[in-house]
Amino acid sequence: MTSLDVTTDTDDSGPGGYAAARLRLLTEKARSGPPRRTALARLTDDWLAGLYEAAGAPPGTALVAVGGYGRGELSPRSDLDLLLLHDGGADAGTVAALADRVWYPVWDLGLALDHSVRTTAEARRTAGEDLKVQLGLLDARPVAGDAGLVTALRTTVLADWRNQASRRLPELHALCRERAERSGELQYLLEPDLKEAHGGLRDAQALRAVAASWLADAPREGLDDARRRLLDARDALHLATGRATDRLALQEQDAVAAELGLLDADTLLREVYEAARTISYASDVTWREVNRVLRARSARPRLRSLLGRSGAAKQPVERTPLAEGVVEMEGEVVLALSARPERDPVLPLRAAAAAAQAGLPLSLHAVRRLAAAAKPLPVPWPAEAREELVTLLGAGEPTVPVWEALEAEGLVTRLLPDWERVRCRPQRNPVHTWTVDRHLVETAVRAASLTRRVHRPDLLLVAALLHDIGKGWPGDHSVAGETIARDVATRIGFDRADVAVIATVVRHHLLLVETATRRDLDDPATVQSVAAAVGTLGALELLHALTEADALATGPAAWSTWRASLVADLVKRVAGVLAGEELPDPEAAAPSAEQERLAIEALRTGEPVLALHTEPVVPDGSEEPEPVGVELLVALPERPGVLPAVAGVLALHRLTVRAADLRAVALPRELGDGPVLVLDWRVAAEYGSLPEAHRLRADLVRALDGSLDVPARLAERDAAYPRRRGVQAPPPRVTVAAADSRLATVLEVRAQDAPGLLHRIGRALEGAEVRVRSAHVSTLGANAVDTLYVTRPDGSLLAPEEAAGLAKTLEEALR
Repeated sequence: MTSLDVTTDTDDSGPGGYAAARLRLLTEKARSGPPRRTALARLTDDWLAGLYEAAGAPPGTALVAVGGYGRGELSPRSDLDLLLLHDGGADAGTVAALADRVWYPVWDLGLALDHSVRTTAEARRTAGEDLKVQLGLLDARPVAGDAGLVTALRTTVLADWRNQASRRLPELHALCRERAERSGELQYLLEPDLKEAHGGLRDAQALRAVAASWLADAPREGLDDARRRLLDARDALHLATGRATDRLALQEQDAVAAELGLLDADTLLREVYEAARTISYASDVTWREVNRVLRARSARPRLRSLLGRSGAAKQPVERTPLAEGVVEMEGEVVLALSARPERDPVLPLRAAAAAAQAGLPLSLHAVRRLAAAAKPLPVPWPAEAREELVTLLGAGEPTVPVWEALEAEGLVTRLLPDWERVRCRPQRNPVHTWTVDRHLVETAVRAASLTRRVHRPDLLLVAALLHDIGKGWPGDHSVAGETIARDVATRIGFDRADVAVIATVVRHHLLLVETATRRDLDDPATVQSVAAAVGTLGALELLHALTEADALATGPAAWSTWRASLVADLVKRVAGVLAGEELPDPEAAAPSAEQERLAIEALRTGEPVLALHTEPVVPDGSEEPEPVGVELLVALPERPGVLPAVAGVLALHRLTVRAADLRAVALPRELGDGPVLVLDWRVAAEYGSLPEAHRLRADLVRALDGSLDVPARLAERDAAYPRRRGVQAPPPRVTVAAADSRLATVLEVRAQDAPGLLHRIGRALEGAEVRVRSAHVSTLGANAVDTLYVTRPDGSLLAPEEAAGLAKTLEEALR
């Protein structure tokens, strides 16, 4: 069988013959990509032409393929976009009957059909009113009937498109922007829409339409290949799912990768992202050129009226110097006429820094000339190159489009070879918004707003750019990143001391937030371990700023005022240690006046006593306090089952637990016998307002005396809101953390976040007869990391074998 020979033993003009030939074509493993799309289009042409001729089509009519079908690009589940065109000579009944004899067999096969019946004048008028119709007709192609009629229509529509370009192109640009806002940027989405998202197939088609207007043209290098790769991915998606879908859902990615012969889903996403990046960059450049031309056209008549035709023609183009060898011209940054990139190795960075600082795009011509002619930088870089890189990174938001322009022409990997490994690398953690490379640039953008907080903004910006550079290498990315960052910083030209600081900050870029949210900050071992890792106040200052920038660049779920307050508290304590201050002994710390008052009341009444307090924090740069949560104090005579009871009641009232501290308070003998347990909880409402303290207390009393069955109530609530089917969550994991605490044994619980998780943990620990000293809850997306400080009932640490056994018992209980 040849590439286009799809005949069968049955008559292909009938539905059965076409369906069989179509199925055989789509299941051929030897033929895929453009050849299969072309073959499918021709097979469909032959079948529809047979239907058209068998229907006895009158003269002056034609069956026309438009849109993707008109381009001869049929994916397995593509719609058939058809127009029955006629010159008005045949009566309406005859034309309607012809349409029915073509449309109904298509519907009978279950194929999606977008159809219309119009005269040439009607088609032209509709195209003038409906931009999408006009775009489809730009690719009109005759399938059967009067080809001259189709040629005349296409010629007319194309002429109208060019004559109306100054009106229609802004309309098309607005459609592209609206679609991008609705569907996102394809190159960063974990489940992208291959057609609708920015950088997808719709944008590639819009670029064809712009080129057809003769007003501007897109950068063509790599564009056809990028478009082909997206079409191939869509074909594989259609075949893998059996559905007409353009969304590359997570659960389909392995099958699509296998269909394309790729290694895995990550390889698939990286290819898709690279293709989308090519198309989106070409779109940005093209629309910028369209707008420039349209502005020039609108200004020309005004100039002629002011200066006369000859005067307007003599106006020179204004070129404003920005830096050595770099000027602004017509809203873009270009190279000066005197620039010599082949003799000036710093020019690419100088031009990029100047563009970002001015908030202007780098012109396509300038970037390509730099890529083609620029001399490589010596290693280590000269001081000017290093300073220009820091200037580029410190420009904030304007850095992003300039960096993308450098990446599009390969200049970034030429400057920083290690960048290649993170370029377009997907991040499967749903908390992350960006690919690894874009996340690094976004972190630098966020860090640029924090440079006034640190003594060495240059080190902060470079560390921000490099902090995740180890992703893609085996093992812990922070460990790999430290080695790479050391090499890159040396290459850039930092001295030995600065290289060491950058390497330390990259190695420990997760240390502050993980410690602050998962460890007991009152434990001296926690603070001392961070101080030992960071080493100096200067590194701590940089690490604090990088922690915030990294989290803000990750996504909205990664940072909050609550996390910021915890990190700031940890930084303050670590700074004290690095300055030589002594840490207070938590065992010697006396209860607060309110804790003592509540304990006395609980001992007097023999029942729980509660107090709720909103905790305001003043964020940096803000004058108004912002509440970050609520402190809930609970005091009651010590007894078994307190932790699961309180945690369960909080879950029933839809309160999210962030931290819990439990301590036994010994009161003076004259006030009563027995210790009182004081629980200090940090909680936040899942939604709505906080419950009243008296309602919490009433339910807590009932939970403790057994009249409120907390597990049953939680189970009833879960049953009332059944979970949707989705990706199966991995099983929980419990480990003994190497925290070097002398106060308690530390357990880390990693599990799917769910209401009542801490209640279930508390019940399991009560059954194991251990005492919980404190609990610290951290949630990112659907994942919870709960850290528990536990001891024997007498307050001593668990032996290693006891701790390992407890971890296993807790893990089994949570399954």
